[in-house]
Parts: sequence; structure tokens; C-alpha cells
Amino acid sequence: MKYPLLSLLAALPLAASAQATSLLPAYPATAVKPVTDVYHGTAVVDPFRWMEDMKSDAFQGWLKTQSSYAADALARLPGRAALRARLGELADAGESTGDYTLEGQHFFYMKREPGKNQPVLWLRQGLGGTERALLDPNAIPGEPGKHAIDWMSVAPGGKLVALGLSKGGSENSVLRVLDVSSGKLLAEAIDRTGLNQYGVGWLPDASGFYYNRHPAGERYNKSAVYLHKLGQEAAKDVAQFGWEVSPKLKLAIEDLPYLHTASASHFVMAQMLHGDAVDRSFWVAPRNGIQGAATSWRRIVTPADRVIRAALVGDVVYAISQKTASRRELLRLDLRDPKSKFKTVLPAGDSVLQTLTVGDDAVYVKALDAGVSKLWRVGTQDGKVSSVPLPFEGTLREIEPLKGGKVLLLMSGWTQPAQSVVVDVRSGMTETVSVQKPLALDTTPFKSQRVMVKSHDGVLVPLSIVSRKDMVADGQRPTILTGYGAYGITRDPEFSATRLAWLERGGVTATCHVRGGGELGEEWHQGAHILNKQNTVSDFIACAEYLIAQKITSPKTLAGTGGSAGGITIGGTITQRPDLLAAAQSAVGLSDMLRMETTPNGPPNIHEFGTVTNPEHFKAMHAISPYHRVQDGKAYPAVIVTTGANDPRVEAWLPGKFAARLQAANPESYRSRPVLLRVDFEAGHGMGSSVAQRLDETADVWSFFLWQFGDAAFQPKN
Repeated sequence: MKYPLLSLLAALPLAASAQATSLLPAYPATAVKPVTDVYHGTAVVDPFRWMEDMKSDAFQGWLKTQSSYAADALARLPGRAALRARLGELADAGESTGDYTLEGQHFFYMKREPGKNQPVLWLRQGLGGTERALLDPNAIPGEPGKHAIDWMSVAPGGKLVALGLSKGGSENSVLRVLDVSSGKLLAEAIDRTGLNQYGVGWLPDASGFYYNRHPAGERYNKSAVYLHKLGQEAAKDVAQFGWEVSPKLKLAIEDLPYLHTASASHFVMAQMLHGDAVDRSFWVAPRNGIQGAATSWRRIVTPADRVIRAALVGDVVYAISQKTASRRELLRLDLRDPKSKFKTVLPAGDSVLQTLTVGDDAVYVKALDAGVSKLWRVGTQDGKVSSVPLPFEGTLREIEPLKGGKVLLLMSGWTQPAQSVVVDVRSGMTETVSVQKPLALDTTPFKSQRVMVKSHDGVLVPLSIVSRKDMVADGQRPTILTGYGAYGITRDPEFSATRLAWLERGGVTATCHVRGGGELGEEWHQGAHILNKQNTVSDFIACAEYLIAQKITSPKTLAGTGGSAGGITIGGTITQRPDLLAAAQSAVGLSDMLRMETTPNGPPNIHEFGTVTNPEHFKAMHAISPYHRVQDGKAYPAVIVTTGANDPRVEAWLPGKFAARLQAANPESYRSRPVLLRVDFEAGHGMGSSVAQRLDETADVWSFFLWQFGDAAFQPKN
């Protein structure tokens, strides 16, 4: 039975007048202990430097007090309970799957079933075989607590799976090995392995693997790749590549090393991420010549080659490069000839090349074309390039090559629920498979559109808008505008069942594809990079102005959101154009750009945001840093700042300082435009959070927005 959508007649109307006066008490007291730093002749006062000592009783006590204050405020909103219930119904309308891996006849995938709080690792014998649960991270015998599977890597033959388990959203993975036949974890338990997002490099006979490990006392820096043989104590594992392994290889502390293996290859490929820089380095060495510091590595790619992805296919390397084309080209290098050079096999075009997936006889290249995915197939034997027909315009979430010229895809769009299909590359025939079962939802009342918005400098910025088809442009639609804009990451069309809880009330959601992202290639990324980072904020402001000018919404019914690096985007909008928004959320947001680089995750981010040690960088960073742009007495929107106490990427003091500064700027703002700091003490940056945690936060944030929009059902009660 399909879940019925709420009728518009049942949607609660906005109050005719401004929201009722808040019943909240005054903000909790926050100590002010100014510290002055001088950067290149400029004095900068930091009133809340003391918060950076996160383990101190003072900060932990303050965090709990702020969390209680926010929880009390949100509990006063009568409409929240019904909204949370509706979000739960929508979240349980069907299954969600991902992380597809086919190894021989073993098909592995993660699946979250209705009612479950976390995805579980599942296995099938082929796509149509009977499925069985392999590992539930929250039901591990003898290991209580909330766990998440951070990453996984299937061994050749499919009999073993290496995976990372972490607690409380910390991303502090412990590397475990799962025996597929028994479903039990082996004795291996290697800590400090949270950086293996690219998996491990299994040896061809599955007797061991190469893995990344950071030293004790570090979280992101000074890591190396070790060789582990199954059954061996981790203390005996020998470093093979990375930090201080070889005096011949000088590395920066933020360089992240990985070793990749491939079936039927005589080589091992080393990859080096230079912090969060998009361009990487690659080396190769004979498979039987990996001997730690004595390994003779041949460097095939430097950062100057501007390669963002590479894959080892037999004795050939395929690489996506943006050296000569912003939208990138696919290159090929034959390792059997030491004198060979990279050759172009897929020239640059209108599409932005994004990722590589390796099949038995081809590599598949995912691309982005006018906001939707495109898929290219490049034969590894004949070099033939062809476009793979897709069932609808949307986003490719999973690509798993099959034998016989077929490929398994998982796709979704703004209004198209995820579905898994098998596409015959040659005939274009599409077959729906049961890996991702259709959601029991009717999405026909909704539509999406993509428009181009002129920014402050005349540049056209993509804006994706999702609404009801019968939306009336009366300037009163409750609207949430979100933006990110960093690392060249794209915000692709993706379906969210819980989004319907907003849309069916007559609301609108919009995504501004600001510069700093990669929607239009590397030039789009560089368009808001370090010295010109202001363009990220200016693009977001332009999209907000567009929604208002088109009478979709108004400053009284518009909320803005940004998370992580998007904290710069929303924080800049809050401080530069507070008149545009009624409310805003900064989610685990980067808000103090001058002190971010002092955190464990700071050095890797210098490549993206700059460093205060550079005078020009400092000037640009100081000019846009949300924390430093808050002015006393200036009227700001209502703001809900959300964070996880275990966040390893944007430590909780960064959002904390921003919330404290906004409260201090207007101590009386709790009466009408409150600033709340919502803290989840069992969460981190969002990775590993349970479904319930995510829904609780969504209900809190949306209820906060509706309160500020004047929705009668969300006005606070005693």
C-alpha cells in the first residue's frame, strides 16, 4: 500500500502576523576571555579562544548547558512531534542500498531496511540469488554499542571482507576482517585505520593486504601504508609507503598514501592525496618488488599533471586529468613500456568527467552533463568509446560492471526514487532488478527544475528547485535553500523520501550550485578558491534573491542551510545579507577560518582554504570568516547551529564559537530571533549517525524554521 501524501488542505497555514514572542529564558551565560592575535600587522580579537580546549570541564559543561537550552526550546514547538512522525513514515517507505561490489558470483552491498537504524552488510549469490545478512554493525556478538561500517573492501575470490568499524560517529575505524562463509569476524583488530576510504589493497591470493594507518596522537596526518598478513600481529606490520618510510620520498604531513592492486597486473600502484587538494600523485612498482624503503617506485603522475582519479587495469593505468581541459579528459598509460607516455582515449567535451569504474573488458567513466549523470564505456582491448544509455535523467549512485557487456546501475533524481537496473551496453535494453526495491511513495505531484541565476559578477549559477507541480508563486512558500561550494564536490540530483514531508506542506527546496563546487568543471572550483572564496557566498546570495524576485518565497519564509565547508557559505550569507533570511542552519560548519588549521584536520584543508601564514590568504580568509564577521547589535536571522560532540573533521568548538558570538552580539535575540546550539553527544560529522539521529535533527531544524516563518502549528508553548 502506498503512503498517501498529505492534502494541501491539511497543511497548516502560516500565521498572518509575525511569530509569537518567544517564551524562552535568556541565553545561558558564556565566559568571555579575549585573546588577541596579530596577523601580518592586523590585530584580531578572539573572545572565545578558551573553547578550543575541548576536553576541559569548562567547555564540556558549557556545551551541555547550551544543548539543554536548545532541547528545551525545541520541545516547546507543538508541531514537531507530528513532523517527526511523518519523517519516520517516509524514511521507512522502502529500502535503501549502496556500496555494490561483485566479486565472482558474490554480490555484496549495504542495505538499510525499514525500521532499521543502520545499514547492514548483505550478500547474494549473483544478482538474482537469495540474500543473507552478513554483518549488522549494531549486533556484533560481544561488542555492544552503536557501530557503523565506515568502509569495506572485498578480497579476491569474495571469501573475505576487510572493513572499518567505528563508534558514535567518530570515524575512528578499527580494521576488521569478516569471514564470508561463517559470517564471523577474524582476530584482526587494527586501530587508527579511519583513512581507508579507498579500501585496502588485497594481495592476489587474499593472504593479506596493504592498508593506511595514522600514528597515535594524529588523526589525518603523517600516515603510512603497511602490509598486513592475515593472522599476524599488527605490531609486526611493516610500513611500505608514506610518511618517513623512505628518505628518497619527501612528504608533507598532510599527504595521504594508498597502495592499489589489480588482478592480472604485474604492478602495484601507489596513490598520494595531498591533503584535500584535488590533484594527486601516482607511482608504480613491480608487484614482486614491494620491499618497504627499498622499493623502486616509478613516478608516473605529479600534481602538475592535474590528475584527479586513476585506476590500474592489468598493466595499464587509466587517469582522468584536468591539465589541459577544465571538464577533463581520460588518458591511458601502458606500464609495460617504461618510455611510454599518457595518451588521450576520451577527449574533453561538454560533460565533466568525474569517476572511473573498472570492469573485465572496459572502464566506465561517470560524467556530469547539465546537472545529470552521463556514462561512457571505454573498451580496454579495442579502445572503443561508447555512451551507455540511461533509463532517466538523474544521478548515477552506483556503477558495477557485469559480464556479457552489461552494467548494474543505481540511479535517482530529485523526484525519481532510487532504482537498480541492469543495462545492456550494446542494445540499450534495461532490466529492473530487485537489489533496490521501489519505494511505496507517489512522487507524481512534485517537479524539479534547473535554472541559471546571474551572480554579482554576471556569471550564471545553476539553481535546482524542487516543489509541488501546482505550486503558487505567491511569495509565501516556505523555502529551504542550501549550498556547499568546496573541493570541487558536486551537489547532484538525488531523491530523498523525507524531503516529501516539506514538499507536501506546500514547501520548496532549492540547491544553489555555487562556485567552489565542480558542477561546471575545475574552472568552477577555482572560481571560489582561497583568494576569491567570496564568490561562494555571493552566488548563494544571488540564488536567494532570485527565489524572492520570482515570488517563490520572501525573506519572511526563506531559510538557508550549509554544512561542513558549507558553513562558510551559510555563515557568509548570515553575516553579509541577514535581511534575506528568516532563519538559517549552520551544520557542523566551518566558521572560524583563522583557527581551523590548528585542528588535526587543518593542514589538509590549507590546499582548499589557504593559510594565515600567507598575508594574501589571511586577508581573504579574515574577510569571509563567519565568526569574525559577526557585529555587535546587528540584526541577524534566527540561527540553529548543529554539531556532533565526536566530530573529527570540524571539531565542536568551531560551531560552538560561532553560536556563542551570535548570542553575544544580540543578547536579547532569544525573544524573537533565537540562536540555538544543538549538540548530539553520540554523533560526529554525520558519518555513522543512525537514521533516528538524522531524523531527530531534521525534525528539530525544520520545526525551528517553521517557527520562524510564523507557522501557527510551530509557535512555542509553555
